Amino acid sequence: MEQEVQVTIHRGEPTDPGQEPQQETSIPEPLKEISDIIFETFSSFKESESYDWLVNSAEKAKIYIKKNPAQAILVSLGAGALFGLLFKKRR
Repeated sequence: MEQEVQVTIHRGEPTDPGQEPQQETSIPEPLKEISDIIFETFSSFKESESYDWLVNSAEKAKIYIKKNPAQAILVSLGAGALFGLLFKKRR
């Protein structure tokens, strides 16, 4: 399948970003509030015991994968096949 893609070629001298007038980008208030809520939530999660448990589990998984690469590949292959069967589109 072929598609045509339009290409724009700019000719002329390249402009220095320092010479162009800077436009102020103002963040809308609702977006800023959502950003603050997400930041606070992540900060509180990072200080929790669940975060420590997650980091320790990830480290254990890395060690297991380094010690048993063949088993890790087979487990991931099996999990991928299982999820593929569960979430496949029915036609």
